[in-house]
Amino acid sequence: MDMKQHDHGPFLAALVLEEAAQGFAACGSEPRLMVLRLLVRAGANGLTVGEIQERTAIPASTLAHHLGFLAAGGLVNQERRGRTVINRAAYRRIEALAAFLLEACCADARPSPEALAARAALEGQEK
Repeated sequence: MDMKQHDHGPFLAALVLEEAAQGFAACGSEPRLMVLRLLVRAGANGLTVGEIQERTAIPASTLAHHLGFLAAGGLVNQERRGRTVINRAAYRRIEALAAFLLEACCADARPSPEALAARAALEGQEK
């Protein structure tokens, strides 16, 4: 058993540094992060601009700017339905950003004595 391996779910493709930086920059302000978390909570149905504005009290023009920034960073998908725009969290992109941070998790860490003992116990059970 490899102690360094982590399962972070399926991803379309690994992000390169530039793409990851764009994604993190897109959610790099308190209002944008608040909107993104709101959309994550909303699930697959998403929210209209009006619903987001109601829940955040962000002025319409400022909200439009933040949503545009999140969409440009690939973190929000927008779908126009007539005069209404539905905003949804881009879950795969968000997962890919998290995986980018965690892909080398603990790679340079020395296992604790407890972890070594657990590994030895597991290896003993497998034989």
